[in-house]
Amino acid sequence: MALYAYQAFTKEGKRITGTVDAPSIPSAREQLVKMGLYPITLTPATSETQGTGLMARLNALLSRRVSTKDKILFTKQLAVLLRSGVPLLESFELLIDQFEGRLRSMLITIKDRLREGASLHESLARYPDTFDNIYVQLVRAGEATGKLEVILERLTDYLERSAEVAKRVRSALQGPMLNLAVIGLAVVFLMTQVVPKLAEQFRRAKQELPSATALLMSMSDFIRNYYLLIGMVIFGAVLAFRYWKSTPSGGRTLDLIKLKIPIIGYFARTGAVIQFSRTLGMLLEGGVNLPEALDIVCKIIDNRVLAESLMKARENIIKQGKIAQYLKETKVFPPIAIHLIKTGEESGKLDTMLLTVAQNYESDLNEYADGLSTALAPVMMVLMAVIVGFIVLAIAQPLMQQSSLMGAGMEKKTSQMERTK
Repeated sequence: MALYAYQAFTKEGKRITGTVDAPSIPSAREQLVKMGLYPITLTPATSETQGTGLMARLNALLSRRVSTKDKILFTKQLAVLLRSGVPLLESFELLIDQFEGRLRSMLITIKDRLREGASLHESLARYPDTFDNIYVQLVRAGEATGKLEVILERLTDYLERSAEVAKRVRSALQGPMLNLAVIGLAVVFLMTQVVPKLAEQFRRAKQELPSATALLMSMSDFIRNYYLLIGMVIFGAVLAFRYWKSTPSGGRTLDLIKLKIPIIGYFARTGAVIQFSRTLGMLLEGGVNLPEALDIVCKIIDNRVLAESLMKARENIIKQGKIAQYLKETKVFPPIAIHLIKTGEESGKLDTMLLTVAQNYESDLNEYADGLSTALAPVMMVLMAVIVGFIVLAIAQPLMQQSSLMGAGMEKKTSQMERTK
């Protein structure tokens, strides 16, 4: 069967579009009629998604990406079916009905290619945005060794662990960023709504203001008078930063700065160790040769500075085969990781030891991320208290002066009245 894209009218006269899975166009038309639809156009969906014209590019741009959750679910279910003895082609026929949207269209196309005699890894490679190089290479190794279900189980574990690590890191960094956003909103509200009203009151009283209050009023006036200019400057700065980050030199400089920032540097280095160790261990375990596995692994490291260091080590490793020695020279891997990798090298169990290293440092990273969220919460509260406290104190000082002056005036007036009596 193939996937067909259609445009049709409903019984109410509403025009809709969609896809239908059928062995031929007449069968697809018959299915639509049974669904209560009146087809207008009916074309193979694969020709739209695989073309090179403007419409194909537009369709690819507008189509929703396959989520990590769906990718994990597909990999896990395929592994279960193959483990149960279900043939590959029949497994895809069963899986097609489990998914919707872009992934369903991809599975239908892959199934058709498998029926035509293509290999699974070749079919998956046609969708690099969903199935990256690691995924494809591991599937290729599984097909070559006849252990595809084992490789898919490993891939499921790899995807789940990677998603969990990414989630932990995001949550650890999102908390402080959210607190900073709250602080910023509180400051903007006070500076634009509260301070101007009090400032007008102080001006009318012609009261001499403390330096902190004068500074606060000047900042408030600047924000209110030039908010459009401030917004344009911030917007321009963001655009300029994003452009600079996208350039090779800018991206490398930013990655170098990240390594020097304490918390972000720890995440970058530890994440690189986990990525490198787990991926290389899986590739070697799957039967991929060392030079090809190293080439794949070095290309997936997020930080360019670390990737360059590992790429240099790759050249020496391929020439001399001493992995631990040249990984140590990169200054990326901690001493314990180097010791474990060297032990695996000498015992002939490098793949197992690499996976152990990845698991150990993943646990460390998760603990660090959880502890970071807990540790930064009081720090952000103190920061908020200091900033908001400064604003409140700057406002309170002249009010207290006014109260003192009013009290002194009342006492003077009372004493004058007593003298008159």
